[in-house]
Amino acid sequence: MLFQETDTLEEIWQAVKHELHRGALDIKHPFHWVNLGTVSGKFPSVRTVVLRKVNEELNFFVYTDYRSEKCSDLKSNPNATLHFYHPKKQVQIRVKTQAKLHFQDDLAKEIWKTIPFHRRSEYTGSQAPGTPISSSQEGWNQGDLENHFFCVLEFSPMEIEVLQLRREGHLRVMFSKEKDWKGAWLVP
Repeated sequence: MLFQETDTLEEIWQAVKHELHRGALDIKHPFHWVNLGTVSGKFPSVRTVVLRKVNEELNFFVYTDYRSEKCSDLKSNPNATLHFYHPKKQVQIRVKTQAKLHFQDDLAKEIWKTIPFHRRSEYTGSQAPGTPISSSQEGWNQGDLENHFFCVLEFSPMEIEVLQLRREGHLRVMFSKEKDWKGAWLVP
């Protein structure tokens, strides 16, 4: 368990922040793999992405190809939800966010320098992600390393909702940026 009913809202907030930061730092932590939900036309679209960084302001950072569907979705509607689940601690965290795309700006250029050479092909494909191809090998046609499509997605949290699953009754708490991250108990 991440928290229990005897914990204060401040203790819960500190535990939540700690786990979110660990997700970015530890590749074995369940929060390292996060579900990203975007609005795509008439349907929501959800996919799993890698959490690369969480900064002090609790902004979440993810890397992607600028030509991907998630970038198209976020350019049309910057509202997104991040969904984390920790199976051992039986806790779910949903984060409502506003997204900002960093493509060919100073932040993207700085982070691009840190991407290992053997991983750069993930952002240099001659075809955009999701393009139909005739064989699986065709999907790895590497483009020019100098003309890459590396993009950093930055998600600024607006609300963080935490659901602690328990046999003796679930617990649910909401933290809101609008309220200076002061928590409030919710009906589970």
